[in-house]
Amino acid sequence: MFFDLYSSLYKSLNSIIVISIIMVIQFINRKIESEEIHDALASNKFEFIIIYGRRRIGKTELILHATEHKKRIYYLATGENNLERFYNKCLTADKDIANLKQDWEVLFDYLKDNADIIIIDEFQNMIHEDKNILNLFQAIIDSIAKNSKLKVFLLGSSVSIITSKVLSYQSPLYGRRTGSFNLRAVQFKSLTEFYPKASIEQLTEIYGFADGVPFYLIKINIPFWSWLREELKKERSFIKDEVDFLLRYEFEDPSMYKLIIEAIAVGKTKLNEIKNYIKVKRTDISPYLKNLIEIGLVKRLVPITENAKSRFGRYYITDNFIKFWFRYVYPNLSSIAEGIFDVETIKCDYNNYLGNVFEEVSKQYLIDKKVFSFTKIGNWWHQDKEIDLVAINEQTKEILFVECKWQANINAEKLLAELKEKSKFVQWHNDKRKESFCIIAKNFKKKLDHKECLCFDLNDMEKIFRNAK
Repeated sequence: MFFDLYSSLYKSLNSIIVISIIMVIQFINRKIESEEIHDALASNKFEFIIIYGRRRIGKTELILHATEHKKRIYYLATGENNLERFYNKCLTADKDIANLKQDWEVLFDYLKDNADIIIIDEFQNMIHEDKNILNLFQAIIDSIAKNSKLKVFLLGSSVSIITSKVLSYQSPLYGRRTGSFNLRAVQFKSLTEFYPKASIEQLTEIYGFADGVPFYLIKINIPFWSWLREELKKERSFIKDEVDFLLRYEFEDPSMYKLIIEAIAVGKTKLNEIKNYIKVKRTDISPYLKNLIEIGLVKRLVPITENAKSRFGRYYITDNFIKFWFRYVYPNLSSIAEGIFDVETIKCDYNNYLGNVFEEVSKQYLIDKKVFSFTKIGNWWHQDKEIDLVAINEQTKEILFVECKWQANINAEKLLAELKEKSKFVQWHNDKRKESFCIIAKNFKKKLDHKECLCFDLNDMEKIFRNAK
């Protein structure tokens, strides 16, 4: 099975990944999550916390950093013999374990009084090995651990398995956890900590490739294009098969999921467009899209003025690395493998690609800048009309229309006129709203100096992102 094929490889790579992250960079941008874990560690009662998120996102680093210098047992689950392996791990920490038999309940009954923290990483591997493990852990919590001060952390990289088997209402563990969170990519502003000397333009180029995934970020060297050129030449470059690895980690048969993501990557964002692209007639792809949304690889967006169930919904890839891979790597796998691919092929198109990436960077900028107290911010479209970002405040009826241009020497007057014209089509409190406009670009021919339209460039972003950590 796919699990057996990849579990051994993951096991061998995991220690390298963890050590690399710890040694190469300091712990970055996990303040909220770290505080929640520290609160749990400081509590005077039993804690059972689930931490999950896609591979490479930094779950292991988070928990090891938060429990540093604590009396802990860390165990990385594999595809087989987990009880024996866990027993031996405990034995290295406490020689008295040798007097106990290899039994989950016996071990936890001892550990509840002799250990402070138990961390089980890649818990989905234990579920693969033994479907009854969930019932066993339910019994351990209910009859052994819940009246102790033990802290138990379960980590998982298969979001689909953790959400369906551990967190769902049907799970034997439902209602037992005292906390859980889905660890996501770090925000754009955190890239300034990974690359303190890089400009916002350079960081945007990196963000378009790596998103905010720590594993990718620590691999990149400045200058980005020189690093990418050399990385693609490597026989064992992670870039080549990373997406296949990610998908096989979540799905036993990833072929349909891969086709759907490919369709979205080339601009087929509507349900019928996706179906037509992948040439399926009878297959309902909605369950596949639902699964991709659940694991965080795809998102369904509606115009900012619509409700969540709007029929105008469109599908987009969440992760910049996935977008990058399907746009530049997947179509060129053969030439990359032959060593004849020229990174200039990517570089010539990259500014076009970064247009949508820059929208997300601009969105984060407006949130940190606190232009006004908006309650919602997102995209807007209607038929052939689109506005990059619209921010609204439902209480004050304020609305901000934003155009984002990953271009230099922008004519702000011309762009403002076009933005005003498109804003007339936005149906939202038309007779009561207070309108304002904003243009964000690399730089301008001349910034507008009236209050009706705000103009921000990369220098303005530099000031905010360097100080908003």
